[in-house]
Amino acid sequence: MNKFYLLLLLTCSHLSQAQEFVPYQVFSAIGKKVTDKQLIAGLSKADVVLFGEFHDNSIVHWLQLKVVQELHKKQHIQLGAEMFERDNQSQITAYLNGDLNEKAFDSTVRFWPNYKTDYKPLLEFAKTQKLPFTATNVPRKYASLVFKKGTAVLEELPAQERAFMAPLPFPFDPELPSYKKMLALLPDHSNDNFPKAQAIKDATMAYSIVENKSKDRLFIHFNGSYHSDYYEGIAWYIKHYNPHLKVVTITTVTQETLKNLKSENKLKADFIIVTDPEITKTY
Repeated sequence: MNKFYLLLLLTCSHLSQAQEFVPYQVFSAIGKKVTDKQLIAGLSKADVVLFGEFHDNSIVHWLQLKVVQELHKKQHIQLGAEMFERDNQSQITAYLNGDLNEKAFDSTVRFWPNYKTDYKPLLEFAKTQKLPFTATNVPRKYASLVFKKGTAVLEELPAQERAFMAPLPFPFDPELPSYKKMLALLPDHSNDNFPKAQAIKDATMAYSIVENKSKDRLFIHFNGSYHSDYYEGIAWYIKHYNPHLKVVTITTVTQETLKNLKSENKLKADFIIVTDPEITKTY
């Protein structure tokens, strides 16, 4: 064999055995690998997509923007996010419509610490493409109030404040595994209001989605994965408020290997994004 071709063959063989630097892999609920094209096709069939994230995962935030861009090419969409609270909706709408400049917007809206790197790109895409963007979350002071005093205290609030949350009294099932798990985090179970504070967020986000969803648009919602894992949280409440909506869920996990989905991560969502644990954190 010609020495040149022998060297080429050995080099290609060596490269084929080299480590592939892959930052993420998408799987189906049962652990089958899913291509990006298959992911987009699956999401496009939904009425609502709940995109569960790790708030500090840079790859997932990049993927969120890519998913939005691709779905926007295929159909009418609208966006919403846990990271914006309902009492800031008027400022968001004014900013998207060009009635509020960026300086005024930045000074009047409560942003998460990673807004500029992780959520601003989504909002700016909505602004550029003239897409609806809904602030879905309950103002945090009301969730804090539930944690301290229980849900009954919400009934005492003025009507204009109750408008920033799901209709009261909102349903609450303490037997949902996610809420039971939260309660277990408190060793002495000294505060049964802990999962209720989570539930008012879940209920309000779900109600906001159902209330604001346009009939001809796919609603893509961004939230922490715990709010929609195992089809609980927001997904459970959407089913309560409108059982006819088809909800597709995404969750995020990290694994040392991206070759297969670990058994403990299966069935968490319709699509499971596995990222390398060394992915850069945004905060």
